[in-house]
Amino acid sequence: MRAQLAERYADLAASHSEALRQREEREWHNARLRQENARLRLENRRLRRENRSLFRQALLGPGPDKPPADPGDEAEALRTQLGRLQEKHRRALRHLRRCRAAGGPEASRAEEGELEELLLEEDEQPLDKKSLVPAV
Repeated sequence: MRAQLAERYADLAASHSEALRQREEREWHNARLRQENARLRLENRRLRRENRSLFRQALLGPGPDKPPADPGDEAEALRTQLGRLQEKHRRALRHLRRCRAAGGPEASRAEEGELEELLLEEDEQPLDKKSLVPAV
């Protein structure tokens, strides 16, 4: 009887130690994901500002002291830059999806709302509407 109790106590202690280890690992992983989310949120804001600035420049054209640029060259440069920005945006969305899936119930409701909004915008737009520059 005493041996059974000792064995049971050892099993409980081992289970408890394993549960504590898993909890610590989960907390560490969640902290890392929160840091990555914060970094991606900042990068996303920067990319949005850059995108708005580029769009504004495209609408306003060159300033009075700049010679007019060749429209074909300018359009090609804008298409290239837009493609890079769209790819960065897609990568950020994929990463956010993975982080949200890994975050489980600890994910912030505000972050989920922001991500859902971005995902809906991305999914609802037809491919021809996703580009600011018409296809050539």
